[in-house]
Amino acid sequence: MIKYTNYLTTTYGQPEGWKLPAYEKLCHGYDTARKVLTTMTREAVVDEAKKANLRGRGGAGFPMGVKWSFMRPHPTKPAYLVVNADEGEPGTHKDRTIMEKNPHSVVEGCLIACYGIGAHVAYIYVRDELHLAKRRLEEAIAEARARGFVGKTPFGSSYPVEVYVHTGAGAYICGEETSMLNSLEGKRGEPRLKPPFPAQAGSFGCPTTVNNLETIAAVPTMFNLGCDAFSKMSALHDMKDGGVRLFGVNGHVKKPQIIELAVGVTIREMIYDIGGGVLGDKDVLAVIPGGSSTPILRPQETVHAPDEKNPMHPWHGKSVFDVPLGVDTMRGVGTMLGTCCVTVMAEGTDPVLAFQNLMQFYKHESCGQCTPCREGSGWLDRTLKKILAGKASMKELDDLSDIASNIMGNTICAFGEGTAMPAMGFLQKFRPELEAYVRGEKKGKDARLTVSFEASEQAAE
Repeated sequence: MIKYTNYLTTTYGQPEGWKLPAYEKLCHGYDTARKVLTTMTREAVVDEAKKANLRGRGGAGFPMGVKWSFMRPHPTKPAYLVVNADEGEPGTHKDRTIMEKNPHSVVEGCLIACYGIGAHVAYIYVRDELHLAKRRLEEAIAEARARGFVGKTPFGSSYPVEVYVHTGAGAYICGEETSMLNSLEGKRGEPRLKPPFPAQAGSFGCPTTVNNLETIAAVPTMFNLGCDAFSKMSALHDMKDGGVRLFGVNGHVKKPQIIELAVGVTIREMIYDIGGGVLGDKDVLAVIPGGSSTPILRPQETVHAPDEKNPMHPWHGKSVFDVPLGVDTMRGVGTMLGTCCVTVMAEGTDPVLAFQNLMQFYKHESCGQCTPCREGSGWLDRTLKKILAGKASMKELDDLSDIASNIMGNTICAFGEGTAMPAMGFLQKFRPELEAYVRGEKKGKDARLTVSFEASEQAAE
């Protein structure tokens, strides 16, 4: 079900929509933060946030309000908010639009979040390559500080809040929260063992909450509407997956874009109603539902949930493309929602080359700390290159499953799973195509990621 909204995107496309006057005019800018900081207790802020049922927008989908509740005042150490804007997941491109087109929502969200968790400093960790995004955020912070919204006495309150932009280290691994904290401290971007969790010992050894940038940008909307009302806008409200979020559709679609919708839209609606259909009116080969680390789905797959007590039962027997995009619903069909940016692959795309392309990325971006990930990602990439070159045996093809399985659950951070899960998805759903290369029926020189759409367009006419 498509429910169009424009809370996060009100300023998109407006003249100088990234500046404070536009934010104040179009979004009642900073009125919500003023109300929260001057009329609510910190405990009330966290209790209200829980009612929003906002699942983290960075990929893991952990409830934001619950994460805030983990923070406890420390007798000697300060607390920090760290905003993860290291958007490096292939196929994901939503956070940069917020930073470039509505940066004040992030700053206002930082003020509310800092107050709720007991922090006085927020760091926004931005992917190194996003230069315009960093500049817009810096300008927004400066505008807010000049008006007295950020600093020692925001809105005349006695609760100081400072917000800083920190340039990322240019590595995908720094999107993992503990790697990001190490990078923020000037250390090598490698994940930390947990426990302790960031809420106990995070940035600089102090209690820290890490939230995705879109999560923080949604906070002013939540508190302005009322967090319970925000939650109920979602078709998956009963599954505690509430509110609105940015959805992306890219790849072989006619209208790739970022759009704001209430939670509950399906993959089929994203492809055909939002994305305008597949280029050349071709059939869909497969989709990656939420960034490259989420296992691939094919249109012929159906939901198997015959037990009426199963939360997936309402979609039993239906195509996975007709299941609402939600954190738990995507888990129910064997994948993940991730960052909610759907990548569409048209019929004619070579899935084996797509598989190898992803494994090459993960090999390159592995930090190398954990042996299963460091060696396994390289092994997957090398074997797939041999398969495409027609030099691999059936035994080597069989080994791919063992390699991926041995990465799963054997690494410090989720990067290993992010490599292994899509690998196992491709192996399960495109085994015949892989075998065709091993038997010499297909040649790597003919493999393409971008297929020709002209012939099918002419046929459609």
